[in-house]
Formats: sequence, C-alpha cells, structure tokens
Amino acid sequence: MSADPRQLAHRLGYAGLAPLVLGCALIWLIGDRDLDQHAFVSLALSAYAGLLIAFLGGIHWGLSFARGLPGRMPLAWGVVAVSLGWLGVLMSPYAGLALHGGVLIACYAMDRRVYPQLGAADWLTLRFRLTAVASLSCFLAAAGS
Repeated sequence: MSADPRQLAHRLGYAGLAPLVLGCALIWLIGDRDLDQHAFVSLALSAYAGLLIAFLGGIHWGLSFARGLPGRMPLAWGVVAVSLGWLGVLMSPYAGLALHGGVLIACYAMDRRVYPQLGAADWLTLRFRLTAVASLSCFLAAAGS
C-alpha cells in the first residue's frame, strides 16, 4: 500500500528542517572553540538554506507551467529567489544567514499571494510552519556566527 502523497510531503517537509535546526545548534555549541568547524558548519547551513530558497522559487515555475498561471510574476520570482539564495551563500555567515532568513519569509509571503491563484492554498499552513522554523534557525545561526 502506498503512502498518501500529502502525508509524505508533510513528513519530508518536517524532515527537511533537521539540517537547519542541527546546523543552528552546532553553530552555538561549537562557538569560538574551533573556528574551522564553526566556518564549515556556517557554510554548510548557508548552502542548505540557499538550496531551500532555490527549491521554493522553482515551485513557482512548476506550478505556473502545470496550472497555466498568466503573467510573468511566478517566473520572475523564481529567478529572484534563486539569485538571493546564491547571494546569501557568497556573503559572510552572519550576513548571509540573516539574508536567508529574510528571503525565506519573503518566499512565504509570495506563496500566500500566488498559491491561491494556482490552486495550492491548502499548502500554506505547512509552508508557514516550515518557514517559521527555517527562518528562525537562520536568524539564530546568524547571531551565533
């Protein structure tokens, strides 16, 4: 018997938070004791956050193509999200992780605007929960960097 795809999506979404929460905790646990490990964890966390942002931007492309949303906004937002995620990885950890936290919130705000038009409004509760934990992890990690 196959699992309900919606239930699987919820489980995978929550599991996807593990690297963010773990990375944030490690940044604070390592502190200034080992600068090489601290730099590695900061970069790993920033790269993961950047990938998540790119994924969230890509969802707009996929839904736009699949559901035929008129206009350029979803396509443009997808490119903007990817670019901001990449920019955050290039920045120093304290600034890049703060940018990632802000962009994750912006992604949710854009989803609230576009998902109802794409027939995906029922995903917004999960998106809010994931965004709250992900952005908080980025902001706390930025503070610890």
